Amino acid sequence: MSNAATNDVKRPNKIHRYKPKDSSAPGDDPTPDYMNLLGMIFSMCGLMMKLKWCAWCAVYCSFISFANSRASEDTKQTLSSFMLSISAVVMSYLQNPQPMTPPWQ
Repeated sequence: MSNAATNDVKRPNKIHRYKPKDSSAPGDDPTPDYMNLLGMIFSMCGLMMKLKWCAWCAVYCSFISFANSRASEDTKQTLSSFMLSISAVVMSYLQNPQPMTPPWQ
């Protein structure tokens, strides 16, 4: 019996009890931050270069950033990105009210 106990492959001194992570701790999902940055870049391109498709991409990125952000985060940056993208769409249509033509045509 003692020989079987010394040849135990389970190594009881290496066994650690599982402790689940705290669910209240925020995860490391960078998607809202990346979409927020892309929204700002597309907004600036839409405003400066008068590209309507860039302005619409900025609105799309802002929606994704807002949808993926947590309720506990500060929403000022997301709101400012959203407002900038809306202003890019409005300004691009005020300067040229014609319907948007896709960039591949």
